Amino acid sequence: MVTLTFPDGATREFEAGTTAMQVAKSISKGLAKQVLAAKLDGTLVDASLPINDNAKIELVTAKDPEGLELIRHDAAHVLAEAVQELFPGTQVTIGPVIENGFYYDFHREEPFSADDFAAIEKKMAFIINRNDKFERLVMDRAEAIALFKDMGEHFKVELIEDLPEDEVLTVYKQGKWFDLCLGPHLPSTGKIGKAFKLMKVAGAYWRGDSNNPQLQRIYGTAWATQEELDAHLKQIEEAEARDHRRLGTQLELFHFQGEAQGQAFWHPNGWMLYTTLRDYMSRRQREYGYQEIKTPQLMDRKFWEASGHWGKYRENMFVAEIAEEDKVLALKPMNCPCHIQVFNQGQKSYRDLPLRYAEFGSCHRYEPSGALHGLMRVRGFVQDDGHIFCTLDQVTDEVKAFTELLKSVYADLGFDDVKVKFSTRPDVRVGSDEYWDKAEGALKEAADASGLEVELNEGDGAFYGPKLDFVLRDAIGREWQAGTIQLDPNTPERLNANFIGDDDKKHAPVMLHRAVLGSFERFLGILIENYAGKFPLWLSPVQVVVATITSDADGYAEEVVATLKAAGLRAELDIRNEKINYKIRELSADRKIPVIAVVGRKEMEEGKLALRRLGSRDQTILTIEAAIEALTEEASPPDMRRA
Repeated sequence: MVTLTFPDGATREFEAGTTAMQVAKSISKGLAKQVLAAKLDGTLVDASLPINDNAKIELVTAKDPEGLELIRHDAAHVLAEAVQELFPGTQVTIGPVIENGFYYDFHREEPFSADDFAAIEKKMAFIINRNDKFERLVMDRAEAIALFKDMGEHFKVELIEDLPEDEVLTVYKQGKWFDLCLGPHLPSTGKIGKAFKLMKVAGAYWRGDSNNPQLQRIYGTAWATQEELDAHLKQIEEAEARDHRRLGTQLELFHFQGEAQGQAFWHPNGWMLYTTLRDYMSRRQREYGYQEIKTPQLMDRKFWEASGHWGKYRENMFVAEIAEEDKVLALKPMNCPCHIQVFNQGQKSYRDLPLRYAEFGSCHRYEPSGALHGLMRVRGFVQDDGHIFCTLDQVTDEVKAFTELLKSVYADLGFDDVKVKFSTRPDVRVGSDEYWDKAEGALKEAADASGLEVELNEGDGAFYGPKLDFVLRDAIGREWQAGTIQLDPNTPERLNANFIGDDDKKHAPVMLHRAVLGSFERFLGILIENYAGKFPLWLSPVQVVVATITSDADGYAEEVVATLKAAGLRAELDIRNEKINYKIRELSADRKIPVIAVVGRKEMEEGKLALRRLGSRDQTILTIEAAIEALTEEASPPDMRRA
């Protein structure tokens, strides 16, 4: 007999060799229909696996994250079977689960296209409806190599040959088709359901190496219910409409070109958006006691070696060698070692702490060209970087103040849904375990004191210390990691930073690395997509366009624009020889101007404006003075309105 302990603490005895599916059936037939797999002592296993030892058991259904992952895993297997049935001679390689879906890499001389998807999906549905059982087969290495060689699956053979000679392998069979796989799997293909869709095809290299054969990667998505699939596809549709790269061109904000890969060329409209946000952040940080500084972009490699970044990030750093001086300099990938150099100028006392530095620091990191993605993934960027030098006893108050600032900024920018991840020590790190124990304890205490509900993210801390990462949710439900605060007891000591304590001895300060927005470029990409280019008035590069109905009003329109500009509004003139309805459509749909002031002969004679808001067909007739009064407060940044 074996004793199984359920999540509620209840225990039951079963015959040795009982499976999780049999356990579910003993509880209820309804539960057995829902069970997809089980967790034994925290390890995910097939529902058909015999249980021969006492264990804690959790029955997994489609409502659990593990259940959804299995649905996607098995959808990849069914995709591979469908492709090989439809396109004989295709070799399979690997097919993992990814965020929101799965993919499978294939080797085939002829290219796949989206036109093939309907036939593949139809075949997948047929295999799913066939409801073949997933069967787990155990093989030794030699047997598996011979099997896949006979099938002509050379990529699978290479995978197996790289494994240790005594490795025991598992193959999962569905009907007559099978694949090398660790598992676990669903009970049968029918459990995948019909809520799946193929999304796109892309190129890939075997094992990610451009020297290896090129493969074709088919991406798909799968969900537990049709409603979830429909919601996901709707979100994708929304995301495509909001794509910051398309809007960047449409709104004349920025562009990229091959001669400066991963670095944005900001146009006047985009730079106005950029500087408006930067100036706002500068004021907010001063409000919280930060002193703004500026540090060099090129630093001698010795600083990066001392800080530990050289060993950790060297392959992502741009390096400049000066042969005449026998020096190696690096473009900074982050700002922290530079801020320590500022701290180190002049002996500091405990009375000087906490000392808060902030910098809009230009950084550069090498990202592979295939990973670049508009503003979201670049090689050159600016961080709203800040470093707080303090004692361990001051960490709680500093984290509380930072959290207050961050939440206020996010609210001003339209983000109210924010969650927090607490990331602990990674496997590769600097500093002693004693330091890490203190750092993690201090940061967790600070998070609790700040009223933060944190989600544990084990092993994802920075190499120098634990961190709190702030994840915001945008208008269509996507999550973006943006702000961070990281407790670092290591780097200041490595770079000889110290202060005189109240005991008249030198001590290394604790350094809090913090950013509210993170990369300006990336955050602006998030903002563009969150607002779909329809910025609130204070952020909009152009706030008002004065558009004429007739050329008789051109002179009056010019006077109005001058008056609006004198009042501090970002105003432009539209006196094109076009019909007013055309102008309004173009200014609204294409340029997304928040306020259009329409003027014709009547408005000119009465000294008024007809104001039309973006997204509304209504017009409000106001005098110029009343229009300025109505718009100037709304056009002011939120912090200045509160002042």
